[in-house]
Amino acid sequence: MAITVNLYYTGKDGAARRFAQEMTDTGVVARIRAEAGNLRYQYFFPMEDPETVLLIDSWADQKALDVHHASPMMAEIAALRDKYDLHMKVERYLTDDAGLPPQDAGFIRQ
Repeated sequence: MAITVNLYYTGKDGAARRFAQEMTDTGVVARIRAEAGNLRYQYFFPMEDPETVLLIDSWADQKALDVHHASPMMAEIAALRDKYDLHMKVERYLTDDAGLPPQDAGFIRQ
């Protein structure tokens, strides 16, 4: 069962976007994506809130996420969050292995 964590980073004066850009430019994002068990690490920008960045972060299981959280990379991420004075809201989801129910399939355009 995969774990997906939505992290909403919020700051002021474009700080959240600069954080995401620095995470990408310095290679931290590429290193996270290369970690065993990482399924997705991708930033999005909510249209209604220019001061927030959404990170969708997915892992194969809790063990992979725990290894990531114990890595030295977390200190780098925390330092960047502090640098940009970001605050976070977190949502955590577990993958439903049953897949898409047939009654929902009619709403999906492939």
